[in-house]
Amino acid sequence: MLFETPLQAATLIKRYKRFLADVTTDEGKVITVYCPNTGSMRGCSAPGSRVMLSTSPNLKRKYPQTLEMVQGDKTWIGVNTGLTNTLVAEAILEGRIQELQGIDILTREVTVSKSSRLDLLLKRGDEKIYVEIKNCSLVEDGWAMFPDAVTARGTKHLKELAKIVEQGHRGMIFFCIQRMDADRFRPAAHIDQLYAETLAEVSKKGVQIVAYQAEIGPESIIVNKSIPCFRT
Repeated sequence: MLFETPLQAATLIKRYKRFLADVTTDEGKVITVYCPNTGSMRGCSAPGSRVMLSTSPNLKRKYPQTLEMVQGDKTWIGVNTGLTNTLVAEAILEGRIQELQGIDILTREVTVSKSSRLDLLLKRGDEKIYVEIKNCSLVEDGWAMFPDAVTARGTKHLKELAKIVEQGHRGMIFFCIQRMDADRFRPAAHIDQLYAETLAEVSKKGVQIVAYQAEIGPESIIVNKSIPCFRT
């Protein structure tokens, strides 16, 4: 994905109220920006970090700027989780995901039960592949990890994928790693033990675990590199 208009550089003051952040622009102006991330942003929200902002053309928005990425020690980190599904869908359709080649139809936001939806339904001939996508921005000691906060909703999605597999379809959990300083993936058991245990459990039932890394910078975010996952 290429950013259509150049991003604006700034410096992070603080993130607060979950969806807001204060930054100082390079011109010295303090502004409040929208922060589209439901996680804790552990490891990528330190005051003083360099950040990149996009500006919405919607003049009615209270906060026109959106926090897109934060600069870590060695890499930019994508924190706009609203982009994640688009990034992965683009990678699938452009043939960059080895496990998902030759897809005929891609449908987003598919209802699978009365209370749950999954991110993608892919069709390849008569085969149906249900995919749940998670944005991964946490890295420790070379390990990309998810989640960065306890996620009951994430655990529920894993169980829905297991049901899909029981019905004879293919189910996949896809971790999109929006930073370039990791070389392997595992669940963050020290943050959410139940999620880690459930991930291992559904893997044994046939849910496929896939992790791909993005090349990320102020001009573009391209999901294109498979990295190994933990073994259950």
